Amino acid sequence: MTAAERPDPDTLGRHDSWEGVRAVVAGFGVSGFAAADNLTHLGAAVTALDETTSDVKAEQAALLEVLGADVRLGRGSTAALPDDVDLVVTSPGWRPDAPLLAQAAERGVPVWGEVELAWRLRDPDRPVPWLAVTGTNGKTTTVQMLDAILRAAGLRSAAVGNVGRPVVEAVMDPAPYDVFAVELSSFQLHYASSVAAESAAVLNVAEDHLDWYPSLAAYAADKGRIYHGVERACVYNVEDPETERLVREAEVVEGARAIGFTLGMPAVGMLGLVDDILVDRAFIPERATSAAELGTLDDLASPAPHMVANALAAAALARAHGVSQAAVRDGLRGFRPDGHRIARVADVGGVSYVDDSKATNPHAALSSLRAYDSVVWVAGGLAKGARFDELVTSVHDRLRAVVLLGRDRHVIAEALARHAPDVPVVAVPDEAAAPMQDAVREAAALARPGDTVLLAPGCASMDQFRDYAARGDAFADAVRRLR
Repeated sequence: MTAAERPDPDTLGRHDSWEGVRAVVAGFGVSGFAAADNLTHLGAAVTALDETTSDVKAEQAALLEVLGADVRLGRGSTAALPDDVDLVVTSPGWRPDAPLLAQAAERGVPVWGEVELAWRLRDPDRPVPWLAVTGTNGKTTTVQMLDAILRAAGLRSAAVGNVGRPVVEAVMDPAPYDVFAVELSSFQLHYASSVAAESAAVLNVAEDHLDWYPSLAAYAADKGRIYHGVERACVYNVEDPETERLVREAEVVEGARAIGFTLGMPAVGMLGLVDDILVDRAFIPERATSAAELGTLDDLASPAPHMVANALAAAALARAHGVSQAAVRDGLRGFRPDGHRIARVADVGGVSYVDDSKATNPHAALSSLRAYDSVVWVAGGLAKGARFDELVTSVHDRLRAVVLLGRDRHVIAEALARHAPDVPVVAVPDEAAAPMQDAVREAAALARPGDTVLLAPGCASMDQFRDYAARGDAFADAVRRLR
């Protein structure tokens, strides 16, 4: 079959034969395997490429090769785009200037992400609505809250995307889902041009991934893609004007509403707080004069401000979908966040030790720090091009002391020297055999009864730990050793 005779992937969907389509899957991680697997089942000729190898990837490669795919793993495998390719499906972390993707652009070969592929493979006879969430911080928690609310309403829901199952795997599942709660990173949105969610939320926009993006504006633009084509509600953060700007610039279906969430008293068309009550002034007929109760702060796993904001965003998406007030309350009441997110480890000598290792950028760390009055802050790791001046300026009065570790600890130390020169700072040296144990020991020496020793690194973990979970586990282990 010649290139001219092969079908155009842009015209194909779930019920079409993809036979003759030559697809390259760039990256053989969780989403890459799901994309390669489903494209192979649809009949495409698939070549999957990845620079890294592992036992798991080798097993998955063997499975796909039985089905007819060509899997190439190891160094140099992604250097050149194979000849005569109709489509590239890329893993979300790949930059557009990666050699393989740059070659695709030069040849005019379309580049989709796994999320874009999933959108195109939805069942046209029963298209499951997507309630989509993005933001610099809080995406996973909000999507899991949303999933809990939807399930409390009796709906068959699944949390998918950047959390849970790959979207394409969920979309192709023969099980009859009612709705998907979809977490989307900026990377996934960059390669998703036609996704149009029923409702979508941008929780916040702050500096992150500036080692991937040329500017904060480019990063924000990818976040804003989530509002494209929204049918019912564009949910934004009243305290973050950038999210409202993205709503104003979005091209949506006529009749879609802008719905704000706020930690203050909500205006008409918003969700917010009245004393300790979560309320809705957007989805009730009497919203001009009254508000509907959705739950209380006591219903949440934590009253920390960012957790409350996440709950309000999840509630807004659920209410836009038609979920009852009672289901919102029941879902939030039963929800518990994953580990390493504002997790109290222990109290030792009148000092609380809290693991928020999932705070992997300054904005997330700032949210954590604002939840406590007097903090010994444990921070550092890979800063990913981020700066910490705004954070330090905002929480200077809360800092008892700071303990720094990791490759880019100097970035935080310099911000502290500029904006909080009176705060004691201790740095754990790179050559430390057990850096987190040393950090916790130093923090314990600096803390006083009533203080919180808070691991909120503001940085990624891979310079010293396998991932943020391993970093949090090391913190918890070090605290147990104190006891």
